[in-house]
Amino acid sequence: MAELQMLLEEEIPAGRRALLDSFTNLERVAEYCESNYVQSPDKHVALEETKNYTTQSLASVAYLINTLANNVLQMLDIQLLYSSLYKL
Repeated sequence: MAELQMLLEEEIPAGRRALLDSFTNLERVAEYCESNYVQSPDKHVALEETKNYTTQSLASVAYLINTLANNVLQMLDIQLLYSSLYKL
């Protein structure tokens, strides 16, 4: 029961907050990349930097989604286990 409580009260809300924080950070990165590209004398270098930020950002978001999804699945598994135990 403690594991379920931890997932519901800590892990899942923390995962949601991390995704929301990531959204805010991605907006800042996008603004930086746009500004950097417009102001950069070497567009190729600016584009490569933008590609690197994009790759890192996508990997980070994918990791956060995967972690949150795993926590939700674990929560559902625990709830299913408890519901089947109480039906007996």
